[in-house]
Amino acid sequence: MGLVTGLITFVVGVLVGGFGIYVGAELVGGGSSYEKAVTTAIVGALVWALVGTFFGWIPLLGPVLTFVAYLAVLNVMYDGGWVEAAAIAVVAWLTLVVVFTVLGPLGLGVFSGVGVPGV
Repeated sequence: MGLVTGLITFVVGVLVGGFGIYVGAELVGGGSSYEKAVTTAIVGALVWALVGTFFGWIPLLGPVLTFVAYLAVLNVMYDGGWVEAAAIAVVAWLTLVVVFTVLGPLGLGVFSGVGVPGV
């Protein structure tokens, strides 16, 4: 994969991940902007990568710490506390599962949702 292709894949992945977070924040938090959701996706992906790199190798504890760090990003970016942050993460994940399930048969399911774990 070339540099341009990788950059395009990353940008589309961030936009898709931002969409999932936007839907989650709208349904759970009662309001958000798409720009804030995209920013959250970028920051969430960076935090996930950093914490996962340094602590992800620890059996059982590493993945939990990584996910809690991701939830902390959602908790800081959106009002409502830890429960709403977890709900935003679940709705974002479910949204992108539906999107990729619909787009997959059309041959458009090649991108991932950057900033939303598990998709």
